[in-house]
Amino acid sequence: MENDFTKIMSNRSDEELIKIVTVDIGKYQELAIETAKKEIKLRNIDSTRFKEVAEKVEAEKQKLEKLENNTVHSKIRFLNFLIDFTIIFVIYFMIIPNIETLLSLTNQTERAIYRITTLIIFIATYYIVFEHKYQKTVGKIITKTKVVNLEGEKAELGDIISRTFCRLIPFDRFSFFFTRNGFHDAISKTKVIKDN
Repeated sequence: MENDFTKIMSNRSDEELIKIVTVDIGKYQELAIETAKKEIKLRNIDSTRFKEVAEKVEAEKQKLEKLENNTVHSKIRFLNFLIDFTIIFVIYFMIIPNIETLLSLTNQTERAIYRITTLIIFIATYYIVFEHKYQKTVGKIITKTKVVNLEGEKAELGDIISRTFCRLIPFDRFSFFFTRNGFHDAISKTKVIKDN
């Protein structure tokens, strides 16, 4: 009679099975572990694979620890924010009023909608271009930090876009005072680390 884990373990890769019976053994029920061992025996997985997997897991663990140790604190994150928003607002208010004079905005409502819309577009463009192309904004260049994904690699464009628009969440800036990674980091699965 097969147990419920037989089909599950038969769909696992060799590496996943080895992890289950070695490094992740404490995360599984005894019956799941026994089923994984039977699947390993059934596949006749060579014992040298165990050492390879253990080395790979250890290397990944060290990489994640290094990434976590290099994650910057809220004071630096807030400094990045102040630098970037100062630059954004200075450039914005140098450009937008000049363009506004060319448009025929007839009332305060139209002007307010135009300003809010262009400000959001301006902020989004600034962050998306800088963080996707260079992994850093001007603030991050000054503080010697950069944006990475959770594996410590360059974040994808989709992650940067998500990260940028998550900045519009109310109180996002204050989330850094309670955790190391704010809302826009957690949601987009990114981090800001020291750029060594």
